[in-house]
Amino acid sequence: MPDPAVPPTPPVPLAALLAREDLGLRQIAGPSDPATVIHWAHTSEMADPYPYLLGGELLLTAGVHIPEAAGSGTYFDDYVSRIVTAGGVALGFGLAPVHDTVPRALVAACDTYELPLIEVPPRTTFSGVARAVWQLMAQARHAELRRVTEAQQSLAAAASRPDPVPSVLRQLAQRVGGRAVLFGPDGVELAAAGRPAGPAARAALAELAQVVRPSGPGTPNSATHVTEGTHLAAWSLGAGRGFVLGVVSAGREPGDHTVASVAAVLLSLLTGEHQSGSGAARSSALVRLLLGAAAEDVAPLLGGGRWVVVHARPDAGAPDPVAASALGAALGSPLVDVAGDVVRVLLPAEREPGPQPGWTLGVSAVAAPAEWAGADVQAGRALARARAVRAGLVRYGDRPALADLVPPEDAEAHARALLAPLSPALAETLRTWLSLHGGWDRTAVALDVHRNTVRQRIAKCAALLGLDLDDPDVRMELWFALRRP
Repeated sequence: MPDPAVPPTPPVPLAALLAREDLGLRQIAGPSDPATVIHWAHTSEMADPYPYLLGGELLLTAGVHIPEAAGSGTYFDDYVSRIVTAGGVALGFGLAPVHDTVPRALVAACDTYELPLIEVPPRTTFSGVARAVWQLMAQARHAELRRVTEAQQSLAAAASRPDPVPSVLRQLAQRVGGRAVLFGPDGVELAAAGRPAGPAARAALAELAQVVRPSGPGTPNSATHVTEGTHLAAWSLGAGRGFVLGVVSAGREPGDHTVASVAAVLLSLLTGEHQSGSGAARSSALVRLLLGAAAEDVAPLLGGGRWVVVHARPDAGAPDPVAASALGAALGSPLVDVAGDVVRVLLPAEREPGPQPGWTLGVSAVAAPAEWAGADVQAGRALARARAVRAGLVRYGDRPALADLVPPEDAEAHARALLAPLSPALAETLRTWLSLHGGWDRTAVALDVHRNTVRQRIAKCAALLGLDLDDPDVRMELWFALRRP
């Protein structure tokens, strides 16, 4: 798993920051390694910054914390060693307004502990250094996104060629600068492309492929390993069919995982239909539905008896077919629909959906095929609540409630009579507002409207219903009614 302390933006080479002529930075101690990178800039005048560092920082200080007699003791050794222990990458020392020169003992300590020491001239502010770091990060991020986008396009083009599987493997190997291998269900290499790997790397990759090959509940979809400086990765293709994609590379750029994931999705589609009749079964189910068959009659063709519906929304941007397919593969179902800014996935209940990085998910209660429409509504409501409370995944509550003690026909008749004055939009606003305990801002987020619009709608609901919505008994009765289908 990636270190949660490392941000999703690419790190910045320290050499690139030193090359900025507008900053005038100068390294005066420590090793000059072109591979040294920083993840962010942080300013601190604490004598011991260790508790406040996450690792990967360029720590900036003007030396306010340095006592007068620091040069004659172990102060600087203790200070630098704590920075190194915390994972600090470099130390920037400002020459003004406290010190005219960098203390010699600090220079010596940085050389001893191999911590790059950067002299910051008086004309350069610490905020200017931090801004330069973020500018370099933004440039690197833009370049990385462009590289990933170009790789996605080239992989999609390769998948449309007459020999799609070898073409995708060749394109993936070229993009990651290594080797791509397709393993069959029996563990044998079916196809490979790219630079030849050494015997040790090939053996390790074959073992890693066994880790992700479906063997029961809890089997991971992907795995990574590093051996003798070589990066290995493996992806299980499809839902339990046994094909595995393996990748060998000398290094790992930030976007390589995304590129390989796209290739895994394409290879899942290319290999899945040859391995099983799932594609034909789904086609048959669709035709039967179009010709008027009931959902419960076609569900056996899809391979499940009890189901959940998942509504998912990406944390950034709108979903595209490739991202939706990748989400379906991660959840373990090919039954994926992209509808506007929401991806819907129909999933057998035994495949328990979990949180997915970069997505917000709403999951319905377990439903029979005849209840798919209701489960779809539940998943939509769960997604709205997940977005409102900023949770990665919210499940629709399926435990028995007090409302279940009332005959359904009586409950529905009462709900229709009580809510008759409200339009569907007002009823949905009221339901969402009550579900979020009267939170204006969270309701606005869930409904994608302005908070003032929420206030106006709730006020109109109160006027049309003639009820005091601050009364908890009234809220309880309305919630009872609004939960009816």
